[in-house]
Amino acid sequence: MPVFAAVDIGANSVRLKIAELIRRKFKVIHEDREVTRLGESVFRNNVLAPDAMAHTVKVLTRFYRATQKFRVEQVRVVSTSPLRDSKNSRAFLEWVKSAVGWKIDIISGLEEGRLIHLGVLSNARIDNRDVLMFDLGGGSCEVTISEKGHIREMFSLPLGAVRLTQEFLLHDPAKTKEVARMREYIAEQVNRIAPAIRRYRVDLAIATSGTAAALAGAARALQARSKYSYTVSRKIATKLAHELAEKSVQERAQFPGIGPRRSEIIVAGAFVFAEMMAHYGLPSFQYSPLGLRDGLLAQMAADADIGTRQHRQLEAEREDALNSLCKRYSVDIRHATHVRDLSQQLFKALKGIHGLPTEYTEWIAAAAMLHELGSYVNRNGRHRHTYYLIANSELFGFSLEQRHIIASISRYMGKSRPSERDREVRNLRPSAREFLDRAVVLLRIARALNQGRRGIVQKVRARESGAEVTLELRGKPGMDLEVWTAEKERGYFRDVVGRDLLVRAA
Repeated sequence: MPVFAAVDIGANSVRLKIAELIRRKFKVIHEDREVTRLGESVFRNNVLAPDAMAHTVKVLTRFYRATQKFRVEQVRVVSTSPLRDSKNSRAFLEWVKSAVGWKIDIISGLEEGRLIHLGVLSNARIDNRDVLMFDLGGGSCEVTISEKGHIREMFSLPLGAVRLTQEFLLHDPAKTKEVARMREYIAEQVNRIAPAIRRYRVDLAIATSGTAAALAGAARALQARSKYSYTVSRKIATKLAHELAEKSVQERAQFPGIGPRRSEIIVAGAFVFAEMMAHYGLPSFQYSPLGLRDGLLAQMAADADIGTRQHRQLEAEREDALNSLCKRYSVDIRHATHVRDLSQQLFKALKGIHGLPTEYTEWIAAAAMLHELGSYVNRNGRHRHTYYLIANSELFGFSLEQRHIIASISRYMGKSRPSERDREVRNLRPSAREFLDRAVVLLRIARALNQGRRGIVQKVRARESGAEVTLELRGKPGMDLEVWTAEKERGYFRDVVGRDLLVRAA
């Protein structure tokens, strides 16, 4: 059975989860975690401290040995706010690469929230509810509104527990003025998105991360509840925040569930939860042990097996993201959807000829939906604009590399062809460059088959005869324009796959 590993390098701690995929479900076989405070100096002077980097690399080396021991087939390593915000993140990336060979993906706050959402939904039966999710990390807080398993709104707020502690709580215990100033800042950030939150009638609030776990542990002791209770009421969260603020680090560490390292940052985290619950009108939240690492595992499982629940959730997220982007840039959805359907038929009909990996069917489909984005900016240079918009958009469900592949396919929907001299092509890894022409020519033909935007061509079949490939088109009468436009790609098709292309109405 395949074994996957997910590594999360956060502002406060570094975490590892290794799991085996058995009957399309994950079984966790190893976990590890250590507080390294990588983001602590970033919030003071915008750089990663050498000792924090060294500590983190040491922990990652231990994680690497664990992945070797458990024969992990695929590892995904991501970092969040510390590397997003630091000026010297490249030095750390190179240090990790030289030490263990891992490439770190620096993900945005919104992508972090999307992965957490995927992880929670892939492992908990809440896809029939309207949910508000919080993930309070060391550097930021991700807030996600989910309706029936679909992300509706996402926000990333600069309210991490380490960040707030560094900026506001300079004494131990914190002075009253420090706490008041911090609460005022938290309220300002929380209120900034309050109107959007109140538009939805959520019936469940879920909190992830170490701060939520610590508060749930302290709340259980305070209310004499079962150790299996993970619910924290607004009243208890507010009471805990005020009580913890009055105590020293050593005193806070004595609270059940908090511990010595968490006690250093728990005051800031507790007030973030208390303020959110108050301003959003939430009576309580439930702590979930699921989080970013579970989302990374779910993403890897979804990419590896199209039959998994994770893959169905990932498909839904990708579809939502594509539709949202099309709506934002006034894309002709009917035309884009028809071109996508034709591209999928062509991919299947010509699979023995184009030789593209299976995953390219989704990337070509995404490019089909988005290839007209650039017209929103300007018809002149629209293909370059399309590339820029796709490559720099939050296209949920697609990695940075996948976005660049999709953007590159869309870039060449004009007269030009991919060239090694083009910056867009040079940005791709060698294997992606090799496949680019094949993906582009398939989408060009699909677009040509809806040249008049009339949806006349509905079915495409391919027939091979020696060095010739004939596309047989079925649909409504009067497809001469589509046949003529598709045959204009004959030269490109011949150059790419070495076959002559004929197109005719069946």
